[in-house]
Amino acid sequence: MKAVVYKGPFEVAVEQVEKPGIQHPNDVIVRVTSTAICGSDLHMYEGRTAAEPGIVFGHENLGIIEETGDGVSSLKQGDRVVMPFNVACGFCKNCTAGFTGFCVTVNPGFAGGAYGYVAMGPYSGGQAEYVRVPYADFNCLKLPEGDADESDFVLLADIFPTGYHGNELADVRPGESVAVYGGGPVGLMAAYSALLRGAKKVFVVDRVAERLQKAEEIGAIPVDFTKGSPVEQIMEQTAGEGTDKGIDAVGYQAQAQASGEEREEPATVLNSLVETVRPTGALGIPGLYVPADPGGPDEQAKKGMLLVAIGRLFEKGLRLGTGQCNVKRYNRQLRDMIIEGRARPGFVVSHELSIDEAPSAYEKFDKRVEGYTKVVLHPNR
Repeated sequence: MKAVVYKGPFEVAVEQVEKPGIQHPNDVIVRVTSTAICGSDLHMYEGRTAAEPGIVFGHENLGIIEETGDGVSSLKQGDRVVMPFNVACGFCKNCTAGFTGFCVTVNPGFAGGAYGYVAMGPYSGGQAEYVRVPYADFNCLKLPEGDADESDFVLLADIFPTGYHGNELADVRPGESVAVYGGGPVGLMAAYSALLRGAKKVFVVDRVAERLQKAEEIGAIPVDFTKGSPVEQIMEQTAGEGTDKGIDAVGYQAQAQASGEEREEPATVLNSLVETVRPTGALGIPGLYVPADPGGPDEQAKKGMLLVAIGRLFEKGLRLGTGQCNVKRYNRQLRDMIIEGRARPGFVVSHELSIDEAPSAYEKFDKRVEGYTKVVLHPNR
């Protein structure tokens, strides 16, 4: 079968690999109809992780069940399903508490598993014609038959729940103001989710024109950090008080702007949020931070150690929540909102391409050119 294979920094290729088969009675094999390229994939693509060549990428997967193991009880051949990027068992201590992003069964020695991602277990990715889904009764979410709303439903695998998760971490409530740093797919989903939850005013901080335009289109207030301090811009629009809540949708590859020159500064978003959010507010941090970054701008950053204004955070009495999204906590109700027309997250999808176009799509998405904001590949269309 065709699959998107990591070859080395800034290089992926579409190659023939072995089609997956049933390995356990609770497995299913899914014929992938839609699979998205995630900003997290770019960390591996850029060589910013310990990923070794040969990994099949893809953790945002949707498709049709082609084969079921003998132990599968709630699914059948022909069911249309979307899978959380988290691979989870459903029965460990963390899963039963709702923390499926931190399953302790599927990836021994580590809390959490995922498809096609370095250090997240032996699960091949879904940027391929087929993907094996373990613990399928737990991990598959059924969708309506047919192919309607595919660009909405595929986002249930990761970015829509992750954006919503940022709001949960920050405890965003109706009538509050929210600052979202990062206008990529997760940032836009965080802003969209804040508006769905009844936020009165949502700011989106970024520098990419297409992202800021999309933020404005959904009713958020765009803040271009190349035009001045985002903290000062938001303070001016909140009568000097700051926002009630803040969300970091950028992570460790944050960019700072100084004297007209851009540079990577991993803690800049965290420190900006500490200044942006009013005293006793809260921060949600779904943006990815890693314990080691081979491409970090300094020795401390390479060890995952950042200089964060903890004194100011304490002084202001700010609360914060961190960690990757527990997708199953949100995906069912978000699916139902899509079905009922209450949510249309697919507005972030800029390109729908064949799997053969993946190498070019990775390059353009990584460079943020030609309007590439979110790419969905269709391996079997």
